Amino acid sequence: MKSPLRRALPLLAIALLAALPFSRANADATTDKLKSILQSRLGSDIQVRDVLKTPMPGIYEVDTDQQIVYSDANGDYVLTGDLMDVKNHVDLTDARASELNKIDFSKLPLNDAVKLVKGTGERKIAVFSDPNCPYCHKLEEELKSVDNVTVYTFLFPILSPDSTLKSKSIWCSTDRAKAWTSWMLDHHAPSAPGTCDTTVLSHNLDLGRTLRVTGTPTVFLADGRRLPGAVTADRLEKEMSSVH
Repeated sequence: MKSPLRRALPLLAIALLAALPFSRANADATTDKLKSILQSRLGSDIQVRDVLKTPMPGIYEVDTDQQIVYSDANGDYVLTGDLMDVKNHVDLTDARASELNKIDFSKLPLNDAVKLVKGTGERKIAVFSDPNCPYCHKLEEELKSVDNVTVYTFLFPILSPDSTLKSKSIWCSTDRAKAWTSWMLDHHAPSAPGTCDTTVLSHNLDLGRTLRVTGTPTVFLADGRRLPGAVTADRLEKEMSSVH
């Protein structure tokens, strides 16, 4: 369960971020130099995407391809963890990550996903899911009570070789949506041989890495925001209602 500090209103977090110096306009010689120093010291396995000032004097936000960390001005020390605005009870790291991790939903290769239309299907979400992920099964249970939505499920087998086998079988099924829901909701194992063209699975894995999908399930709303984990139906309804 999240602490009270993490349960701040999203709109408050957005407003605070807008007022804080998290922007390229505030980049200077120090941030550019620090980016170069950190890239050299952290090595080739970590890509330093950007370095920006934070509201805390002497501490800099470092956006890497793996996570947000914080550094001193010289790049001698790096901190991991959340930067909290305790005055306003806002997790600035979480709010910042949400902004950085937004995607362009219109550019998702939706033909590479299992498509399930519920009701009018007027609302849209994309889900990266592993067939053997317990939390993915929990999410599917929550989705049972969500109507008027089109769900695009990107098969994302990262847990085990069996996840890959099940994903191939689901993708090769005549009715992919039925095969997916039958497995996820009723535990009826997919029976298709999995011998069709399943290169889509490797494409999905590459796509997930590009989008910084580090776990399953990961839900993307139509406005590009992500909701990690098995969100509840109520939370999903609330978030979709705020999509413009």
